[in-house]
Amino acid sequence: MQNFTMSNYYQHHVFFCVNQREEGEACCADKGAQAMRDYAKQKIKSLKLSGPGKCRVNNAGCMDRCSEGPVIAIYPEGTWYTYVDKDDIDEIINEHLIHGRTVDRLKI
Repeated sequence: MQNFTMSNYYQHHVFFCVNQREEGEACCADKGAQAMRDYAKQKIKSLKLSGPGKCRVNNAGCMDRCSEGPVIAIYPEGTWYTYVDKDDIDEIINEHLIHGRTVDRLKI
């Protein structure tokens, strides 16, 4: 078993806001956030990018950027993205997580 400290346990931690707001307020859940999070998690696993020392994909509650949503935050960089579809998720995975390049067109 590899020994990772808390600061480098994951190279990237990817948080998908999947919050559902009440009474018709703008929220990530209404824009398909859970399905996109599930897609990203499966895609990252299929590319063998998940696990200690690699990537972790998590659900997050409200990240308070509802009007810009749906949103993803990637740490430790602290980069925030929005997305529309699987193509955007694929681009974030390929460019940011694999090649270390920010996807400027999706950055918020």
